Amino acid sequence: MADAVGKRVLVIDDASLVRRYYREALEHGGFEVDEALNGLEAMEKLLLAEVDLLVVDVNMPRMDGLTFLKVLRRQESSIASIPALITSTEAAPEDIEAAREAGANFYLVKPLSQEGLLHYARMLCGVPS
Repeated sequence: MADAVGKRVLVIDDASLVRRYYREALEHGGFEVDEALNGLEAMEKLLLAEVDLLVVDVNMPRMDGLTFLKVLRRQESSIASIPALITSTEAAPEDIEAAREAGANFYLVKPLSQEGLLHYARMLCGVPS
């Protein structure tokens, strides 16, 4: 199994247990992980440090995941092209389409397995499985 040393992921979710679960999976795979509670905090963090992947919840206070992605994709800098995995408990076709239109690379329905999250993280960061 390839190691993702040097690849950084920003996990954006208002639920501390979800952030911890994702962190454990990603760090086990060699990723460096930072966290944000919502889209506003994530935008601030992106101004301070480069990341290779975003794992974004849809439903969050202050700035939800879809709004965050729409704002991010309109930026005129390299942060606009950071790959993004959207995660949500919603699985209707219109939810998936809304995420795609906002700029998500993949839409994953919660609960996620740690192996599944790691698989998509590796794929989007160009790390062989």
